[in-house]
Formats: sequence, C-alpha cells, structure tokens
Amino acid sequence: MVVNTRIKWSILAIIIAWMHISQPSIGQEICPVLEPYAERVERAVERALEYFVANQQEDGSFPGRHGGSAGVVSLAGMSFLAAGHTPGKGTYGEVINNCLDYVLTQQNEEGYIYASGRHDRGMYSHHISTLFMAELSGMLDPEREEKIQDALARAVRVIISSQEVNKRGGHEGGWRYSPTANDSDLSVSGWALMALRSARLNGARVPERNIQKAVEYVLRMQSDRGSFGYQRPGDHHDGRASLTGLAILCLSLTGYHDSEPVARARRFLENNYRNLPGEQFSLYGVYYCTQAAFQLGGRTWERIGDWLYQRYLPRQRDDGSWGGDVGGSHDSERNTPVYNTALVTLALTVPYRQLPIYQRDETVDE
Repeated sequence: MVVNTRIKWSILAIIIAWMHISQPSIGQEICPVLEPYAERVERAVERALEYFVANQQEDGSFPGRHGGSAGVVSLAGMSFLAAGHTPGKGTYGEVINNCLDYVLTQQNEEGYIYASGRHDRGMYSHHISTLFMAELSGMLDPEREEKIQDALARAVRVIISSQEVNKRGGHEGGWRYSPTANDSDLSVSGWALMALRSARLNGARVPERNIQKAVEYVLRMQSDRGSFGYQRPGDHHDGRASLTGLAILCLSLTGYHDSEPVARARRFLENNYRNLPGEQFSLYGVYYCTQAAFQLGGRTWERIGDWLYQRYLPRQRDDGSWGGDVGGSHDSERNTPVYNTALVTLALTVPYRQLPIYQRDETVDE
C-alpha cells in the first residue's frame, strides 16, 4: 500500500509539473533579471503574437520579404512555442499548426526544406525548419505527428549527408548554403548543430560523431581574442559578437559549458555585446547573444538581459512588430518585419524556458 501511494503521488507530481510548465508566458517563478520588466515583456510578446496572427496568410506563410521562407515561418511558429503555447490548443493552437503545415509543403522528396522561391541560401531555411519540427515533436495531433516524424527523419538525413560532403581543408564538420557545398561557415553551421541536437533529444537517429565533428568545426573558428569568425578564426573585423554568441550557445549545449574556449568567449562577449546594433544581421546577433548569456548566467546574463529589455522593448512598433530601424546602418533587416519580430520575441522569452532546446543547467547562477 505504501508503494502504491508513493506511485500515485509521483504520478500526481508529474501531472502538476507538466501543467505548470505548459502554462503560457511567466506563470512560473520569474527570473530575477526579467522581474523588473516582466509585465512589459508579457505585453510586448502578446502584441508580437497578435501581429503574426493578423498577418498570417491562408497557406500559413506571411507577406513581405522572406515571409514565404520556411525558415522565417518556422521562427514565427517557435515564437508561439517560446511563449508557452502549444499546437492545436488554446488561442494560438491553429496558428502554430498552420506554420507547420506550410513548412511541410516546402519539403521536397529528398527531405530538403528550402526557402520558397530561392535556393541560394536554402540550408538556413532547412536547418531552422528542422529545429522547429523537432521542437514540435510529441506535441501534435496523431495525423500531424505521423507526418512530422517522417519529415523530420528525412530532414535530418539531409543535414548529416551535407556535413559528410568531401570538404576542403579547414571546413570539415560544418555546413554552408547548399547541401552539396564543399565549404562551411559558422553562421549556417550553428543552426545545423542546434537542429541536430534538438532532433536527437526527440529520438531521431543522429550519430554522436556528427555532433562531435560539428563541435570541432566551431572550436576551429575561435581567435586568440576569444571571438569567433565567420569562416576563419576571428575574421570579419576580428570576430563578431553575434558569432561569438552563436558559438557559446552551441558549445554550452553540447557539453562544453565550463570549457576554456567558452570562458574566453564569455570575456569577449561581455566587452562587445553593445556593438550588436551596428553589426550586419544585428537581430540575429541579439537572438544568439541573449541565448548565450542566459546559458552562461551570472553577471553575463544580468548585463545582457538588462540591456536587451531596455533597448528593445521601447522599439516595438504600434502594430506589434519590430522593424529594421532597431539595428544599425545595415539594411539586411529592413523590410523583414516577420523575421525581425520573431527573433526579438525569441530573445525576450529566453527566461520563460519553454523551448526544450534552450534549457540550461540551473546551477549556473549559484
């Protein structure tokens, strides 16, 4: 009888915990860095989600520049997941389903998910879409679950086969714009590594050697200053904060959290994160550096988290979106409000800890 009682209480505890973490937004204990901004963040996130709802087209895509890219649609879908919403349920359940349904239409027979209407940088779209599907795995209705398991398996095979192309010297282990490219860059490779890790956590067959090869590629991109470069150690003005944030996140989530390369990268990030608005693809950098700072915790998260909320909350537009004007002089994020809004939303919701891929070791702040 004692054993049975304990089992019952264990089951009840699991159910209560599941109900707790599945609640939207900040129903759980508030992160100290977020706490002063909590109400403003929740309002901003809700307005952003309403922006997506108002602009989603019948086929699940969005209007405007890159709105038809499966990768951008996936980022929008992940914004709902990051805020604690689930597919097929509640206010936004069908919006998430619509995002997934559109992504599935963009996958070809070989498993490649490309940016609609263009193939020149298709692996970005493929990796982000694979990550989105992996994060949805196990949360869908039976029909969509069956579809996604097949689609995810084929998408993972594309990523693995692309990594195993005969690469030229120094590019081994990484990815580039095309599945058949013989070179690599850190930006595309970061999304690939996140997609593989998420897929593996959800039961996909991802050999450990492929994860390790990707980690080795990331480590080769670090400069003596601790920064990370695009295709060579510290290139692009001796490394960028955005790529350094990407590298920290990748390494933290693959077992290198307390390593010396991450410690050096941390110092660089703390000294350079304020340069993000002037970098090309600045919001991409904000997304990655926020994720990295949260993984690192402590003073790094206190500084970067506070800076994030102070800078980007006031810059939200009346319609709930963020425009390219939040960046610097580069035009890479102008006229891409869906992409921008998704990245800022994903950054703002980091402390919500709703996306499995971005869970962290909660002892980092101790």
